[in-house]
Amino acid sequence: MSVSAASSLSVSATPASPASVEELLLTADRLLAGDLGGATDAGRHRGASLALRTALEICVDRVLDAAVPGLAGATMRAKMLCLRCYLPGEAARRTRAVWSHLCLGCHYHQYEIGPSYEQVCGWRTEVDELVRTLEVP
Repeated sequence: MSVSAASSLSVSATPASPASVEELLLTADRLLAGDLGGATDAGRHRGASLALRTALEICVDRVLDAAVPGLAGATMRAKMLCLRCYLPGEAARRTRAVWSHLCLGCHYHQYEIGPSYEQVCGWRTEVDELVRTLEVP
């Protein structure tokens, strides 16, 4: 990375404000539509996968926090195991399955082809359904 490119990067000492589930879903939609320029197709697909995974994780955190406060420090893998105790079996299974796919989809490995547009669109549909299923009143 050149010095000029490195100096143009902005690094904040304070964490960014947390995004809402709706904002994350909109970001995924915009990435899939190609509205956020400057990235390759593979980069947009990985970015959309990350936004979808984060939105799903927020929903899981809300469900578990409503049922058992204090699980915030647990790993998401552990939270996925706990989820089956507080949701109907099919909803918990679908949540864990799509979360696992999204985890693979948003990680970059030089020797792997990233997720396809069709895969990410399928995950987007599944996350949208799960977000409505996981809504905490």
